[in-house]
Amino acid sequence: MPKNSKVVKRELDDEVIESVKDLLSNEDSSDDAFKKSELTVDDQEEKDVDVEEGSDVEDERPAWNSKLQYILAQVGFSVGLGNVWRFPYLCQKNGGGAYLVPYLILLLIIGIPLFFLELAVGQRIRRGSIGVWNYISPKLGGIGFASCVVCFFVALYYNVIIGWSLFYFSQSFQHPLPWDQCPLVKNASHTFVEPECEKSSATTYYWYREALNISSSLSESGGLNWKMTICLLAAWVMVCLAMIKGIQSSGKIMYFSSLFPYVVLLCFLIRGLLLNGSLDGIRHMFTPKLEIMLEPKVWREAATQVFFALGLGFGGVIAFSSYNKRDNNCHFDAVLVSFINFFTSVLATLVVFAVLGFKANIINEKCVIQNSEKILKLLKIGNLSQDMIPHHINFSSITAEDYNLVYDIIQKVKEEEFGSLGLKSCQIEDELNKAVQGTGLAFIAFTEAMTHFPASPFWSVMFFLMLVNLGLGSMFGTIEGIITPIVDTFKVRKEILT
Repeated sequence: MPKNSKVVKRELDDEVIESVKDLLSNEDSSDDAFKKSELTVDDQEEKDVDVEEGSDVEDERPAWNSKLQYILAQVGFSVGLGNVWRFPYLCQKNGGGAYLVPYLILLLIIGIPLFFLELAVGQRIRRGSIGVWNYISPKLGGIGFASCVVCFFVALYYNVIIGWSLFYFSQSFQHPLPWDQCPLVKNASHTFVEPECEKSSATTYYWYREALNISSSLSESGGLNWKMTICLLAAWVMVCLAMIKGIQSSGKIMYFSSLFPYVVLLCFLIRGLLLNGSLDGIRHMFTPKLEIMLEPKVWREAATQVFFALGLGFGGVIAFSSYNKRDNNCHFDAVLVSFINFFTSVLATLVVFAVLGFKANIINEKCVIQNSEKILKLLKIGNLSQDMIPHHINFSSITAEDYNLVYDIIQKVKEEEFGSLGLKSCQIEDELNKAVQGTGLAFIAFTEAMTHFPASPFWSVMFFLMLVNLGLGSMFGTIEGIITPIVDTFKVRKEILT
């Protein structure tokens, strides 16, 4: 009996094991059938499979090699030429240091939230601007295409500026600099200074006649400027080579193109602060004119600069962030990049007005010397009495303060006939109040100031190399704003499209 019971028990155990196996196999087959039915029925999940976590498409998408590379890419895109030549001009035009208040308020209220929104949407959906807007709603897809068109137009003119900078960079390896003096014209009898250059300045003449070689009117084409054509071609080749493999190639270049401008700005700031008159420029810059803050146009221009500085709406921010992992802290990135952009603008403003203060001081000294010579001539011919001039004034080494004292005395005594004397009030403030922006600042005012620097070719090379790098950083983001959405949408090869 015990033996039989053991045999029966073993047979029962075998039957239970076989039953469990049958149940498990049935469950697996039903699961497979359910999964297949789920894939065939749920079209929406199939449509968005590439934006779901753990999908094959997400694994295939390129990614940044490091967080630092990504931050430098966003900084390079947002920090551009506008920080150097647009922001200082807006400060000067809109109340000096007072302009920083509306700019900072609008940066906190509008700039950072919208910048964070673009970072978040690109990082979550992992598409370019076209794919992001199509994912939100197919009816909004046109916004993504509009961003690509805007990036295309911006890239066309932005690369021209890089071409100009490359031309000046190539011409800076000369001593003296080619825009230091007006050119001489020779004829059969004698040599004389170019009249057009003498009326303006050497840097202005070089910019319009040598660099741009502009025609006299819009109706004349002027022919092909082959020097600028070669520089523009070189600029496009540089951008293409850097972008040919997407972020895998451009990301490595970001280490230099994003960091080098800060090295140059710091060098220029230290050099600028050691120049005579630099503190006058900085003082003029940051002396607040609070009454201007009440004007609506100041706030409008501050908002425009916030949008343009951070690259909002262009698609470059979305494109860069789409190569991030989904768990990246984009809130921290938004605050960090925005404040780096702001402090870069302030640093560039300090540099620009330190140098412009030095330039204004030189122009003011020339003005004092020329007008002092006029006063001496007026004293000799008897138009002015020697009794009007204070005894301590020495015209051979007159200072700006002494000249202004003499000028005020003559203006009060000769009030009726003062206008006919042809004397000018030589004030540094008058020169600093001349608002300069864009190409006028970079290629005329700043280049003229650098001609007075010791070792001017070195500083010219550094300055225009900085402009090239600032331009390239912004160009990478702009071109990425075109390439990424088109590659994601139409599945074309990135190398061919680039």
